[in-house]
Amino acid sequence: MKDTVFPSSKQATSGGAAAKPTFPATKSQLYGATRPLYRPQPKPHRYRRSCCCSCCIWTTVTILILLLLAGVSAAVLTLIYSPHRPTFTVSSLKVSTLKITSSSKLITNITLNVNAKNPNKELIYIYDPIAISLTTKNDVVIANGSFGPFVHGTKNNTLLKATINGGNQELDDSSAGELRVALKNKKGLPLKMKLDTKVKAKIGGLKTPKVGIRVICEGIKVSAPKGKSPSKASISNAKCKVDLRVKVWRWTF
Repeated sequence: MKDTVFPSSKQATSGGAAAKPTFPATKSQLYGATRPLYRPQPKPHRYRRSCCCSCCIWTTVTILILLLLAGVSAAVLTLIYSPHRPTFTVSSLKVSTLKITSSSKLITNITLNVNAKNPNKELIYIYDPIAISLTTKNDVVIANGSFGPFVHGTKNNTLLKATINGGNQELDDSSAGELRVALKNKKGLPLKMKLDTKVKAKIGGLKTPKVGIRVICEGIKVSAPKGKSPSKASISNAKCKVDLRVKVWRWTF
């Protein structure tokens, strides 16, 4: 019996050449050559973001610790030294000149004495120059001036002296008319004194930052002098209030 031999569907080409591609080409042959190989991208590092977060957290913690230490130090100093506010009283006020001219100019010359008291045993106050202003209830300025800077020692009374004037200011008709009527009042012209300055405290070698301070004294009554002798103001009912003027917080003693 003869064996039947079937020829292979893939016949080798002469000369060992590569076989020709099939026709038509498959999809894998069409797109595989031009499509780039897929390479997974590495995930972005979050190192910088975590570093910034850590810096913000540690900065916040540091600030909170510093504030806590400052508060504890202030509380300890308060308990140890028990600081008391300074006090101010009007010792005397004499009016040498107080008149309004026909052209509504205000001419004044006033001698003022104020007593400042520091009741603390360990605390020293250091004052900048103190601005003085005397005004009526309608805020008409009668006189301006200033006290010089001074160091207020412990358990000390300091007498501040100044001569102030109105600078020949010209008043409007309404203010001049009201002031003329008030000066004729037998009870006197009520005035308010305002002192503005900056002060810092010293305890041993420690000094505090400067803070604004305002002293307002009310209950002062003056009258125009008669003749050459100055008139004395009524200060028996004068009371002064000290007001610390801080930008964020404001405490009134």
